[in-house]
Amino acid sequence: MQNYPEVILKPGRERSLRRRHAWIFSGAIERVDGQPGIGSTVRLISNSREFLAYAAYSPSSQIRLRAWSFDENEMINDAFMRERIARSIELRRQLGMLNADGACRLIFSESDGLPGLIADRYGEYVICQFLSAGAEFWRDAIVAALQERLTPRAIWERSDASIRRKEGLDSRRGLLSGTAPSGPIEFTTGGIRQLVDLEHGQKTGGYLDQSVNHARVAAYASNGRVLDAYSYSGGFAIAALLRGATEATLIDSSADALRLASQQADLNGVGDRCRYTNVGVPEELRRLRDSGQRFDLVILDPPKFVSSAEQVKSGCRGYKDINMLGLQLLRPGGVLATFSCSGHVSGDLFQKIVAGAAMDVKRDVQIIERLSQAPDHPVALPFPEAEYLKGLILRVVS
Repeated sequence: MQNYPEVILKPGRERSLRRRHAWIFSGAIERVDGQPGIGSTVRLISNSREFLAYAAYSPSSQIRLRAWSFDENEMINDAFMRERIARSIELRRQLGMLNADGACRLIFSESDGLPGLIADRYGEYVICQFLSAGAEFWRDAIVAALQERLTPRAIWERSDASIRRKEGLDSRRGLLSGTAPSGPIEFTTGGIRQLVDLEHGQKTGGYLDQSVNHARVAAYASNGRVLDAYSYSGGFAIAALLRGATEATLIDSSADALRLASQQADLNGVGDRCRYTNVGVPEELRRLRDSGQRFDLVILDPPKFVSSAEQVKSGCRGYKDINMLGLQLLRPGGVLATFSCSGHVSGDLFQKIVAGAAMDVKRDVQIIERLSQAPDHPVALPFPEAEYLKGLILRVVS
């Protein structure tokens, strides 16, 4: 048995751990025996002195503990990190997502047994986010394991998400190993040639969670006029044009995102069929509606509208507003692909929001498909919070 500081829970507060959920909140803790450092490993036990898990300790966070292992005989050390990383990479190999010029999420935090760690691969480059005190504590071992397993040209860090502040950690970004790329990296997913800027791109540079959905949505684009709202780098629009759409309008409030979208469209030979609009999305959707514009396929892939439970009401209003506009912009028989990446908005709630939008604009709508995140973003059954992306493909009957 490893000699770690102990964290004792209040009576009855171990139920989630018995279901192997990875989080313990500060209010569940009765006392801490010893002086664990930030991110160091502690032995988590019940009020009746039963072993529950080894976990990373984060004294600044409401999520005070994130479980590494529920096996009392497992050692939390460099070898543990190497084994978990190897296991995660093996899943992506089985999924066929490790081709040389491709991209995928290599490590998806709690769902891969590595709470707070995100790692994405773009061709010969790996980009990491250390988002918890525990992941930060083991950063050197993690970087060494990724380097040993993948031998990438470079490992880049983008630990600049706001969640680090809640963990008592400063923002960090920069080169961890190897040689940084001199510009955007080209990679291919789903037959689409794409570019990613490791240093300046959003999140870890791209939106790999939608990689499978690009093709699913594009199947409804043939010979149609497409509107891609919140387009970022244009993945949905480009996929639609490659599948035979006649033209695509891309709307995003970020000029940098639209420049990247234009580069990618040209790279795929479809730039001449794209129109780019750098304005706020809701305002432009209203302008298009009021000017009588209509489309055959509308894609709504907004950023996270709900970041906390307190924002659910206002965020749901935002989702309803843009879906009302999206439905009004479709011709009869047209298709709406609409998404939410807000973890606080369940799939059932999102469907109710979209149904309310359809009712308010008096459109008869059918659900054709339900979508989720790509398989390199797995969901551990005890950790439903990992299933954050939900999407609906809807047909407007009339």
